[in-house]
Amino acid sequence: MNKLLQRIKALLQRILKKFSSNSLQPSPLINSRLETSIPTVSPRWESGLVLVCSQCANERSGSTASEDLENWLKSRLKFEGLWGEFRVVSTSCLGVCPRMGITVVIVCNGNHGNSPCLIVNPQSDRELLYSYIKQNQG
Repeated sequence: MNKLLQRIKALLQRILKKFSSNSLQPSPLINSRLETSIPTVSPRWESGLVLVCSQCANERSGSTASEDLENWLKSRLKFEGLWGEFRVVSTSCLGVCPRMGITVVIVCNGNHGNSPCLIVNPQSDRELLYSYIKQNQG
């Protein structure tokens, strides 16, 4: 039994050594699979993606303030004909966890990775948030 375990251990070490020496050079087989198996699409929401944290207000008060804000933003964007350019999506915890308010992140193509993370009052900051979103219209 010990000899068998030693042989298995030696075999595993050789396999790991072979993979670690090849790890600097990606396998063409793996790369070709990745390139062909993950399709890309152009989303309709070219101007921006608005992420509304669904956990912020729910954990503290049991309310649906984030859901109400999300629905209001969707309705407003549809009313002004901007739904499609922008998309409003509910997301789980974004890790900001403000004491008061809801975390909203606006992801835009032109931000070069600098997406603003806002803490908004779901009632009094609605119009201000909406105007901020429209500023990012492409």
